[in-house]
Amino acid sequence: MPLIRRLPKRGFNNAAFHNHYAIVNLSDLIEFKAGTVVNEQLLRESKLVRGDFVGIKILGDGELKHALKIEADKVSESAKAKIEKAGGTITMRDRAAEKPATRTEDVDQTAKEETPKKRSTAKVKASAKKKTSRK
Repeated sequence: MPLIRRLPKRGFNNAAFHNHYAIVNLSDLIEFKAGTVVNEQLLRESKLVRGDFVGIKILGDGELKHALKIEADKVSESAKAKIEKAGGTITMRDRAAEKPATRTEDVDQTAKEETPKKRSTAKVKASAKKKTSRK
């Protein structure tokens, strides 16, 4: 076997940057009572989603018999139609609002106030002359 095939393969892989969403089907949401607000916290308490993920995606597998208020990051078109047909509502979560914003008090103000001093033109001309090379 050639040497190139015996050596381990190394390189860049985009798998580390992939966003993983927790998948929830409409058939899983039947257990909740009518008018319940279904969000990530409720889904974790009922153990329908576990682990680390970026957000929640609702898929349209199954039928929904009663109206629910659903908060999710993504919803498929078939799930959206079935939820609205049952009289429920969908609220898309805004992930940017959940991230803590940096306050102006946290930022080092001294770094903003200090500005670099300008060099005089005589020093600039002198340094330009020094940089010339002799051949």
